[in-house]
Amino acid sequence: MTTDLFATLTTPNGVRYSQPLGLFINNEWVESRENDRIVSVSPIDESEICTVHGAGALDIDDAVKAARQAFEQSWRDTDASIRGDLINKLAQLIEKHADTLAAIETWDNGTAYFSLRISPLTCIPGKTIQAARYEDIPESINVLKYYAGWADKLTGQLISNNPHKLAYTTREPLGVCGAIIPWNFPLSMVAYKVGPALAAGNTMVLKPAEQTPLSALYFAQLVKEAGLPPGVLNIVNGYGRKAGVAIAEHPDINKISFTGSTPTGREIMKLASTTMKRVTLETGGKSPMIILKDADIEQAVQWAHVGIMSNQGQVCSATSRIFVHKDIYDDFIKRYIEKVESAKVGDPFESDTFQGPQVTRSQFERVLSYIECGKQEGATLATGGSAYKNVNGKQGLWISPTVFTNVEENMKISQEEVFGPFVVISKFSTEEEAIQRANNSSFGLGGAVFTQDITKAHVIARRLETGTVWINSSNDADVRVPFGGHKQSGIGHELGELGILAYTTSKSVHVNLASKL
Repeated sequence: MTTDLFATLTTPNGVRYSQPLGLFINNEWVESRENDRIVSVSPIDESEICTVHGAGALDIDDAVKAARQAFEQSWRDTDASIRGDLINKLAQLIEKHADTLAAIETWDNGTAYFSLRISPLTCIPGKTIQAARYEDIPESINVLKYYAGWADKLTGQLISNNPHKLAYTTREPLGVCGAIIPWNFPLSMVAYKVGPALAAGNTMVLKPAEQTPLSALYFAQLVKEAGLPPGVLNIVNGYGRKAGVAIAEHPDINKISFTGSTPTGREIMKLASTTMKRVTLETGGKSPMIILKDADIEQAVQWAHVGIMSNQGQVCSATSRIFVHKDIYDDFIKRYIEKVESAKVGDPFESDTFQGPQVTRSQFERVLSYIECGKQEGATLATGGSAYKNVNGKQGLWISPTVFTNVEENMKISQEEVFGPFVVISKFSTEEEAIQRANNSSFGLGGAVFTQDITKAHVIARRLETGTVWINSSNDADVRVPFGGHKQSGIGHELGELGILAYTTSKSVHVNLASKL
């Protein structure tokens, strides 16, 4: 059954469900006023899943008006504990619908990746439909629960240094927040934005990536079921050039939170600057991994594989530049190639698959173009370097995991973000050289160091110009620990206490206690 606002679909693993197709504004499903439509395509076989509505400027304006009304008339003044309870209900509903959401993510996104984004961590092979169900879905739940707990814990300060005066500060919500999320972790990114914004008392207009709108739209129907008032959270799919631009430049949006590419982040900043919006940006990366000669090589191999090849390499903080001490370089390369070649590339709905297809044909072709660039620049292609034309009889967007060795710093493949299963490896002689080369980048999102000398580990961690450093791991995260970038990898933080403070403003209040001037 298909209507203009809902379609009954069946995922490749047999999950039958009702998929929302419209725009979720003021707790209602509505059609696009500009009659835009976006076809959602599965990267598994490039087949059409369904067609969803695409928002334009008029639709964004409707969503912002609903959010403004909800902020001023209800949500801002709702008891903080009640806000927390409602966000907890959202988390519980995700758990209730977890199997459906996992199937949608895998179908729409092509996910067959390994996620280490929540704690405690266990190193399991692959990211299949089971991993989507038991890792990414729990991550979304944990983020919402964490920020639900913060809702009634935002406090100010009492400042009393003068007997004739009292001063105090408060933490207050910003108002209407806009959020633009990427396609690589669709549902997790919804939670990253929604949890802290709503817990702090803001309302929100959120735009999913046009490539992967389905899980966010499915999540939207849980908002009403959880009991959130109309207008508190509006989810409007649309193209970045229309809906995204309208959100970034809208005069009645107080803050914009964006996760995506660095070039798009720059454009968001320009658009937001016209109204002096608060901006949080989490953008690109070319994160280094330094492996010292005393490192546990087997451990380094395992994490180096996960750190770049998980989620088809479509991870902003992926450790895509590996620097290995010359004394262990040959041994590491041998073991690493064996590890990379042993991981299954295939159907993300199969339980033993590690790597699925790239999310879109344009992304697929982008990775292939960097492979050709690496060959032309003179780097050594150690393994991979080609497309899988056919996986289990399906035409799709798979790329063999690709490793280039003997890579020079000035090569394009060493400086630019590829966002695919693509890693460059080079050797170093001294720790100083490794640090210098690791920092020789316009990005500064993540970095890793492998050593059994904890003193060296902390010294190197301090000198890496990145927002996050992993010691003897890569790309693991914890909802309680802030995540953000240096340099051109972003502005501000998500997760942890800093993640919710970014959705607040501080107000100072001066009270005169003197009877006369």
